[in-house]
Amino acid sequence: MNQPDDNHIIQKILEGNTGAYSVIVDRYKDLVYSVVLKIVKNREEAEETAQDTFLKAFHALPGFKREAKFSTWLFRIAYNTAISKARRRQVTTTAIDDKLIENYSTDEIRENLGQMDTEDQVRVLQKALQILGKDDQLLIQLFYRNRQSVEEIAAITGLSDTNVKVKLHRIRKKLYFEMQSQQKTGIAQITN
Repeated sequence: MNQPDDNHIIQKILEGNTGAYSVIVDRYKDLVYSVVLKIVKNREEAEETAQDTFLKAFHALPGFKREAKFSTWLFRIAYNTAISKARRRQVTTTAIDDKLIENYSTDEIRENLGQMDTEDQVRVLQKALQILGKDDQLLIQLFYRNRQSVEEIAAITGLSDTNVKVKLHRIRKKLYFEMQSQQKTGIAQITN
């Protein structure tokens, strides 16, 4: 049986069937949780932030204009809620120096990584993802895991389409650079 689309469920909620909101929560709870977890970095805070997101979305539902997909609108609320929580906590992360990255071409880095087997590439990629800042991790999450388009990511984050594209390119380059650094470190440790 086909599940009703978001707009149909939203209409039922706005007509007074508030119990229908549980369908929305069930449909998006995992995605919202994963978005906020990338920002707040703590499971308990992510659960709380996800709940706050759904509560805010419920109260703001009458103002949803249906100009964008509901999921995009909801992820924007999740993003803003998580950013607000993270700013209050003031967590700092170590960034990779962009000037250092510019010294390497993507093709050069990709060629070096191509010499690793797939299992090692996955391991090295997971380590590289951990060093990214929370905003970079979120962009990667939205684009690759949640399969959001550049336009949807722009709507969620408030960035321009061009800015999202540039940031995604730089993030990929940072990841390649970090993966290559880890590969070299791993080889050096093996030979010593």
